[in-house]
Amino acid sequence: MGTSISEPATNATPADFASWVSPHITAMTRLAGRLAQPADRDDIVQEALVRAWQRRHTYDPDRGEVLPWLLAIVADRARRTRSRRSPEEVHDVGAAAYSVDARSPAQPDRDLDLERALHALPKRERVAVALYYFVGLDITETAAVMGVSAGTVKATLHHARSRLRNQLGGEW
Repeated sequence: MGTSISEPATNATPADFASWVSPHITAMTRLAGRLAQPADRDDIVQEALVRAWQRRHTYDPDRGEVLPWLLAIVADRARRTRSRRSPEEVHDVGAAAYSVDARSPAQPDRDLDLERALHALPKRERVAVALYYFVGLDITETAAVMGVSAGTVKATLHHARSRLRNQLGGEW
């Protein structure tokens, strides 16, 4: 008998685990694409899946849904990937203007400006924006991934929106 999709057992088979995480791969990929260089996105998701498999026994459904748990692992892997990069390897995020979601090429300059403005945000604000706006988590889920209160997420998003408005000239 297989394990429940809501909770992987320590003795879960790889197929059970794949069924458990597969509904969340898109969100994991979106977050990785927002927090790291585009070339590292798939590697970060792969590392996060390996880490989740190794640490599946630590998941506690009483503490929340699986998605925030998985996204916290992705955020950690993205942070570790960035910290391994030398300063010469860091690229201009605006030059890549990358997103998992398809964008209209109608206004590429605006996209570049937004990418640069997002990259200039403090780390906490960048993560909150990525989780809330690009991954589509609600305030509670974003708070769970970030390990902060919902009020902190709301304040962080407010500050991020203010910074973005100032950087982008209020046109957005």
